[in-house]
Amino acid sequence: MCLLKPRPLPPPGPAPGACASFWRQIVAPPPSTTFSRGSRRCCLPFGAAAAMIGQKTLHCFFSPAPPRKRSRSPEPGGGTEDDAAKRLKTSDHEAGRASALSPEQLERMRRNKELALRRLNERSVPPGFGESWRRQLAAEFTKPYFVDLMAFVAEERKKYTVYPPPEQVFTWTQMCDIRDVKVVILGQDPYHGPNQAHGLCFSVQKPVPPPPSLENIYKELSTDIEDFTHPGHGDLTGWAKQGVLLLNAVLTVRAHQATSHKEKGWEQFTDVVVSWLNKNLHGVVFMLWGAYAQRKGSSIDRKRHHILQTVHPSPLSVNRGFFGCRHFSKTNELLKKSGKKPIDWRAL
Repeated sequence: MCLLKPRPLPPPGPAPGACASFWRQIVAPPPSTTFSRGSRRCCLPFGAAAAMIGQKTLHCFFSPAPPRKRSRSPEPGGGTEDDAAKRLKTSDHEAGRASALSPEQLERMRRNKELALRRLNERSVPPGFGESWRRQLAAEFTKPYFVDLMAFVAEERKKYTVYPPPEQVFTWTQMCDIRDVKVVILGQDPYHGPNQAHGLCFSVQKPVPPPPSLENIYKELSTDIEDFTHPGHGDLTGWAKQGVLLLNAVLTVRAHQATSHKEKGWEQFTDVVVSWLNKNLHGVVFMLWGAYAQRKGSSIDRKRHHILQTVHPSPLSVNRGFFGCRHFSKTNELLKKSGKKPIDWRAL
C-alpha cells in the first residue's frame, strides 16, 4: 500500500502559461514528483526521487561548473620548480667536487683510466707481441676472425705438435720498432720440422742446419755482397734487428704437415700488417720471391715504396732467375737513395 497522496496530473495538451510554469519548475523544482506503481500513482519528495534513480536533478545541469583543482604534477617534458632547484643544486655540488680536485689528482685520475684501458686491451694480446706493433695492430685482436684463429691454434696445440711454440709465433714483432722497418721479405709457411721455425721466415734456430732455400739465399749473397761468407747456421736474427721484416703469410703449422694452417685467418692478419706498412711508411724495399709473395704484395704502392721481384729460392725454381738477381745489393742502393742506413747482410 502506498502511503503517499497521489498528485493529480495536468490535463493533456499545453495550457496557458505552460512555458513559464516549465521554467519555474527548472529554477525552483517542485517539492515532490509523481510516478506510477502498478495501476496506482504515487508522489515522493523531489529530492528522494532523484536519489532513488541515482542521477542529478535537472537544476544541477544548469548550475556553473565548480573550479578544477590545479595539479601539482609536472607537465610532460618539464618539471616543477622544486625539481629544477634540486637539479641545479646537484649540478653545483658536482661542479664543486670537480673544482675541489687539485691538478695532481686530476692527472692521477687520467693516468689510472689510461692504465685500466691498457690492461683491458692487453688481455687479448697474444704472448710475445712487440709493444710498438701492438699499439698499431691491437684493433685486430678483438675482431671475430682473429678470436676464431686464436681458438683454432689453441685447439690444435692440444691435439698436435704445432710450430713455432707460442712465445715465438710473433718473434718478428720483437726485433725492431714497427716504424723502423726498412726491408720486407715475404714467405709463405713456417718450417714444419723440429726446432726449425721461430717466427722469422726462411730462418731456423741454431744449431739446426740451414734448409735448402736458405742455402740458396746464402749462395746469392756470396756473389752479390762483398766479403759475405756463410755464417755456419741459419739464424737470421741479425737481419731482423736491423729492420728487415721476415714475415710469413701463415704463422703456425702442424708438425710435418705443410700448409696445415692455411686459410684459417693468418693470411688476413698478415695482410693487415703489410697494409699498415704500405700506408704509414715510405721507401720500404719489398722483396717478393715467387708467385705467392707477389700476389700478397700486389696492393703495395709502387710510387711510395720499392718492389724487387724474382722467383722463389727453392731448389725447384732457383735457377730460373733467383741466382744473379742481386736483390741484396740493390736493396742497399735504394736505401741509400732514401737517406736510410743500408743493411749489413754479413751481420749474422
